[in-house]
Amino acid sequence: AGRSNPPLAREIADVLGIPLMAATVDRFNDGEINIQLGESVRNVHVFVVQSTCMPVNDNLFELFLLIRCLRRASAKSITAVMPYYGYARQDRKMTARVPISASDVAIMLESAGVDRVLAVDLHCGQIQGFFHSAPVDNLSALRDMAPFIVREIVPSYKEDPICIVSPDAGGVARAKMFLDCLVSNMKVANIGLAITVKHRSGPGEIEGMNIVGDVDGKHCIIVDDMIDTAGTLCAAASELLKMGARSVSACATHGLFNGPAYERIEKSVLTHVVVSDTTPLRAGAPSKIRVVSCAELIAEAIYCINHGQSVSGLFKV
Repeated sequence: AGRSNPPLAREIADVLGIPLMAATVDRFNDGEINIQLGESVRNVHVFVVQSTCMPVNDNLFELFLLIRCLRRASAKSITAVMPYYGYARQDRKMTARVPISASDVAIMLESAGVDRVLAVDLHCGQIQGFFHSAPVDNLSALRDMAPFIVREIVPSYKEDPICIVSPDAGGVARAKMFLDCLVSNMKVANIGLAITVKHRSGPGEIEGMNIVGDVDGKHCIIVDDMIDTAGTLCAAASELLKMGARSVSACATHGLFNGPAYERIEKSVLTHVVVSDTTPLRAGAPSKIRVVSCAELIAEAIYCINHGQSVSGLFKV
């Protein structure tokens, strides 16, 4: 495992019932990354757990060097387990003379020698196509987050209606999948769907917002793939309350919580914010934030891949 998220790596290993491989992943005095494997990996199937979260470039290059180190050490296969895929939001050219960084990361990892990639809730599905030879398994953390919400949050709604809210048009499929899970698997009744339409003045800056759907008198749950600075999320929550929502909670796989995110969430009208542990929480998280582990989901996928079993069942929420 790399150094981006040691608690998650240890928990995955505990679920699988195996120890983490002995390895030194450290820094030289000048800041260069120092890697040394503590045991032989010749003809071994290796799974490298590394989220490319903050600091993104350090963690990404650390993953690159780990893959190169394992390839030079004659590993039989190398699977990059990337619970959070950095640069995923740069998946297309929105203006002239910019890179498609999500694709460039894929090119870099394949050049390093990765054989397979295991990710959790990629920002957009087409990132799987950026890898030309390495298969990509894109798991959904909603499988574990939905039962948590039904168990810990939904009972407080009693018989009041619920509305699942997508923060934008691109997230409708994710919100619909979450809604279908609550209705079909969790038997939650009296539930609807709404969409927020944002008008941006710049990255992370919202100029205006409209709501498509009926939220009046309902408990709203905003479903997204990530929370960055939480500006959009808190603005959407305020707008939903203005539209008559009884309460607003949020559910997102990747809790990045950069910049003023903690302060914004603490001061916001949000009741609960549920995230997974694909990225580690920094200190000082508000009590509104609840974390659901995705270690079991990833461990199951690793087991299936290592034993040549289908992972298709893990894609179902």
